[in-house]
Amino acid sequence: MPKIAKRIQKIREGVDPNKSYGLDEAISMVKARAVAKFDETIEIAMNLGVDPRHADQMVRGVVNLPNGTGRDVRVAVFARGAKADEAKAAGADIVGAEDLLDIVLGGKIDFDRCIATPDMMPLVGRLGKVLGPRGMMPNPKVGTVTVDVAGAVKASKGGAVEFRVEKAGIVHAGIGKASFAAKALEENIRAFADAVVKAKPAGAKGNYLKKIAISSTQGPGVKVDPATISAA
Repeated sequence: MPKIAKRIQKIREGVDPNKSYGLDEAISMVKARAVAKFDETIEIAMNLGVDPRHADQMVRGVVNLPNGTGRDVRVAVFARGAKADEAKAAGADIVGAEDLLDIVLGGKIDFDRCIATPDMMPLVGRLGKVLGPRGMMPNPKVGTVTVDVAGAVKASKGGAVEFRVEKAGIVHAGIGKASFAAKALEENIRAFADAVVKAKPAGAKGNYLKKIAISSTQGPGVKVDPATISAA
């Protein structure tokens, strides 16, 4: 078996991988083990009782975290004319049309979130194979295809987080930084979990929230008792 580094052994101490902790205790444990020299991201992973291979069991949505994500989100907007001006005024990092299309097709993707006005979708649709695998394709269901580009840009900059279930039935996202106060992380986690619960698909049967864990970028995962987060 590969030898485990002493640093990893140390931060794993006190974490029982077979035990689910209350949310407050889990947050405290994760924060205490975020000892890297940078401000680690706190992440949540939720194992859901769904099979995404079936269309009626897809889980997808967006949530505005009450305390933001703690990271600088770079936003690109496909728009023309007045809408392009609105996007720039709202703080979009990149705004364009055919010129932006050429940049993305050329392999340069210097943004984290992509927004488009409805009239731009025939153009943006050509980027499906590029943006789709990255989970960045604009979609009206999560508010990234909209005429309110200013509102979408501000939401993205202010803490809007998209989520989409993966093949294994897992939803994960960054919900803050290790430097956040425990209360702020708790509020963000509850907001995220609530959004996932509200996105429960009609085809989901039985136990929906099967397992939940939180962790920091370089820290161990800590299982959380779902009952301490949501009543779902």
